[in-house]
Amino acid sequence: MSENNNAENITKLLGVIINPNNGKTLKEEGRIVEIKADQNELLFKYKRDGITPEQKRMIETSITSAVADFYPAEKITVLTVSENSADVFTGKTFSKVEDKKSTPAQAAPSAQIKTGHGPAGANKKRVAGAKKVIAVSSNKGGVGKSTVAVNLAFALKNLGKKVGILDADIYGPSMPMLLNKRDAKPGATPEKKILPIDAYGIPFISFGLFISEKDPVIWRGPMLGGVLNQFLFDVAWEGLDYLIIDLPPGTGDMQLSMVQATDIDGAIVVSTPQDIAVLDTRKGLNMFTQVKIPVLGMVENMSYFVPDDAPTKKYFIFGEGGVKRAAEELNVNLLAEIPLEIALREASDKGFPYMNEKKYEGRPVWNAYMNLAKNVDQCFNGTENSEEPKGFFKRLFS
Repeated sequence: MSENNNAENITKLLGVIINPNNGKTLKEEGRIVEIKADQNELLFKYKRDGITPEQKRMIETSITSAVADFYPAEKITVLTVSENSADVFTGKTFSKVEDKKSTPAQAAPSAQIKTGHGPAGANKKRVAGAKKVIAVSSNKGGVGKSTVAVNLAFALKNLGKKVGILDADIYGPSMPMLLNKRDAKPGATPEKKILPIDAYGIPFISFGLFISEKDPVIWRGPMLGGVLNQFLFDVAWEGLDYLIIDLPPGTGDMQLSMVQATDIDGAIVVSTPQDIAVLDTRKGLNMFTQVKIPVLGMVENMSYFVPDDAPTKKYFIFGEGGVKRAAEELNVNLLAEIPLEIALREASDKGFPYMNEKKYEGRPVWNAYMNLAKNVDQCFNGTENSEEPKGFFKRLFS
């Protein structure tokens, strides 16, 4: 790699370093003064005003993690400048000097994100505060997986269940938009647990809450393990019947590490009816089989289009019955066929989840999602106190 390309990559990586004081990036706040990156050393200079010593150390740790693939810690120099204080820090690597001035007390602590490797997955951990954890997956992007995850959550809520959503799609976090919480910033408990954001009675967490929508996530996969680990085990989930995890598309290292490290009770695989989407989706389903996670079934999204002026008509835009045939061949359940409606698209764009709007009750999409929620809930009926699989699980474990 040339020196210019190296410097450009380093600049991008450091552009998403977050100020733990408010969750904004240093670049977004205009704090970055200078970045010098050559083949041997890195210099990073930023404005320190209003950042406590503890927060400064967090920033330094984030810098080290962000460029770990390029520089060892001893080759990194971090300088800070202050416009309103005499405390200007200099020196090789990280200064240990403490601030001589106090910063104003915060009304509530802000949540802080950690990068780094997640758990290796030798011993699976339960997510505290959630009775059942369900992963919603697709092997192909653009099939509406996140829309399915959101509306499944609200359909389960309509059944009287308490549900949370974890947006594990770090590179393309869409939950803040789908839930109309694009400007929300998570707080923290006194024990430094991250407080999820409430959206229409459903708590959720997303990396999109910690970065600007304009900033690309250009971290390497291993750096994101720590973030996902926090979302699973350091978020204050409480009293959930179901935690829905919206996985990123594909079967890469990040997805595999998460499902191997987390005690997941079941997976739902989403696809459109198109042959190419179904072909890719089979790979995702096989991943869960290989890591011994029960597959609750498949969902055919965008199954057909229902026009507003002719609600009894069906237009099979992406083909007909593709997921049903795949489910039969793979011996898994077809949990639902979700049609397309203009209202569903509009609700997603505006951040008003379709299944939270009672005005749609009885329409084809509404009925399909309620059937999906009932089928998912039935998968776990009576299994809590028994080792013998029941309901839909009988076929999966036979």
